Amino acid sequence: MKWIEVQIKTTTEAEEAVANILYELGVGGLAIEDPNDVLAFAKNEDDWDYIDPNLLKQDFEGVIIKGYFPESEDLIDKIELIKQNVEKIPQYNLDKGLGEVTTTEVYEKDWAESWKKYYKPKKIGEKIVVKPTWEKYKESSGEIIVELDPGMAFGTGTHETTTMCIRALEKHVRPESTIFDIGCGSGILSIAAAKLGGKKVIGVDLDELPVKVSKENVQLNKVSDVVEIRRGNLLDVVDEKADIIVSNIIAEIIVDLTSDITPYLKGDSIFISSGIIIEKIDMVVDALSKEGFKVLEISKMNGWACIVSKLEKDE
Repeated sequence: MKWIEVQIKTTTEAEEAVANILYELGVGGLAIEDPNDVLAFAKNEDDWDYIDPNLLKQDFEGVIIKGYFPESEDLIDKIELIKQNVEKIPQYNLDKGLGEVTTTEVYEKDWAESWKKYYKPKKIGEKIVVKPTWEKYKESSGEIIVELDPGMAFGTGTHETTTMCIRALEKHVRPESTIFDIGCGSGILSIAAAKLGGKKVIGVDLDELPVKVSKENVQLNKVSDVVEIRRGNLLDVVDEKADIIVSNIIAEIIVDLTSDITPYLKGDSIFISSGIIIEKIDMVVDALSKEGFKVLEISKMNGWACIVSKLEKDE
């Protein structure tokens, strides 16, 4: 089957925004090439077997996002919409970088399988190990395995923002915890929360594709009795209250969430927020403080931040 690869040259800061543009237009697959991620990953010699050397030879120093669309009558219109929406990114106080959009014809077999050879089991927390479904792994005592088949539409679960969220969940999930995962993506945080012993987990996403993939991964990990995936907006599809809300999105959406989520949190509740570039930490902290959150911890990894805060209120 022939697909069209739409390539956007942008920045780490605008990575999530560009990905969302592609998701909204029904992208069939997504690949993100960030040289900063590769260089950071390469610092550990044990990881070299997993790196495509070509990623280190890119002439472009920014982020390259590749979206895959099947040939269709409306494809030209979709590509034009992508170009228009990328041009609008600065309106959200994000640096779009070059913002160049180009297209290439590819065949499904060229990308649907080849990327898998670089995706290996990786321990990203004190306990949590992310393991692709097609790889074998001999777990050590105390490790918790999260099986993941993200497809081409999602990352491998080893991005810094995911890693920091996982580590925060390891610290705060208790057997009695109810956890909301807002913007659940592949479902990795929902699954991890369940496997860490959470009593109830609700994953929410606006888009159909993340909901579908999350549900598949929840079943794969045999946590359907604990995890429920819902499609929609937090305000529309959740009427319960949580002990922990985790959201790995972007800083601007985190800021909006801070004013919306307090009615959905129990007393003494935890808000784990990530997808925040270092330069926007203060913006998020200010928003949290205005809504009565006390910042407990700010973690940083390779230009990204995760903020753990606590809402202190009566039940």
